[in-house]
Amino acid sequence: MKNTIGSHVTLTIFGESHGPSIGVVLDGLCPGLPIETERIEHLLSLRRPQGKLSTARREPDPVQIQSGVFNAHTTGTPLCLLIPNEDTHSADYSQLKDKPRPGHADYTARAKYHGFSDYRGGGHFSGRLTAPLVAAGAIAMTALSRKGITLGTHVLKCAGIADRPFHDYAEDIQSLDQKSFAVLDEDAAAQMRSAISSAAEEGDSVGGVLQTAVIGLPAGLGEPWFDSLESLLSHAMFSIPAVKGIEFGDGFALAECKGSQANDAFRFEQGRVVTATNHNGGVNGGISNGMPLVFQTAIKPTPSIYLPQDTVDFSTGENTVLEIGGRHDPAIVHRAAVVQTALTAFVLMDVVAGRWGTDVFLQEGPL
Repeated sequence: MKNTIGSHVTLTIFGESHGPSIGVVLDGLCPGLPIETERIEHLLSLRRPQGKLSTARREPDPVQIQSGVFNAHTTGTPLCLLIPNEDTHSADYSQLKDKPRPGHADYTARAKYHGFSDYRGGGHFSGRLTAPLVAAGAIAMTALSRKGITLGTHVLKCAGIADRPFHDYAEDIQSLDQKSFAVLDEDAAAQMRSAISSAAEEGDSVGGVLQTAVIGLPAGLGEPWFDSLESLLSHAMFSIPAVKGIEFGDGFALAECKGSQANDAFRFEQGRVVTATNHNGGVNGGISNGMPLVFQTAIKPTPSIYLPQDTVDFSTGENTVLEIGGRHDPAIVHRAAVVQTALTAFVLMDVVAGRWGTDVFLQEGPL
């Protein structure tokens, strides 16, 4: 029952939605990396629920550093971050013990763990566990920023409403770091908020598409075949609840192009190899080419909706209808943006460590 990702730096997640706490362990970090607690708190604030657009569950998410940090720097030993659960209403989920939510992990969790899994609030499968992922990602982002690597994620589409794509990568990434609703175009943001609110009033939910951009990556990161940069990022992105698809650069649209349209022509610019376009999203042959790394993920609608849904009753062995209570998000795409950024940062930190060793993050400067 594995809950660990990473090769040179590893991340292990633990806890359940309604258990005493949730958390993460990072192992393999170099000693001497600054721990910016304000950065961790800021990123967690971007993940928190937002009024009628999100669940009514309110968690302050105070991060407790249990080990691996001394005098605000990593010690090189396993770093454990703990986040207490406080605002739990476990009784709201009692019927889910025997009646799984369609589209949710209730049934598959029961099948894998033989009925011993904690079903309250989704247990170990809850989006609640993305909070420690964000905390861990904040540490990875600090490490990457020391090497001139920055990244950000915005809601490219929600409920059929489109945001503009990245234009000025550095400026857009910086602006997203201050937005709790990660949309670049303010008019699109207002329309998305309205669509999410309408779905909530109907007892339904909506999905969307996230777009992530990374700048400052050098060419040559990633391995051919099985540990390609795309493979490693895809592995991590599908670990985020509700992600059902991923594409790099123009992705599936490339299937409709000719090679003359899809290829990114090379040229020299100030002594550096760049491409005239970026249809391939900064990756060729599974290896970074030095251009902005760009990818999109598809986020499905939240399965926990208040409309009646057909399901089964394990206690009676019969078909039945489920009408849930409790507190649920009418959309999670806007809250998942910072989660995607955080987990991307962890993967890239691990990849960089694999090529140059973890001590590379002790010195500031480009790779």
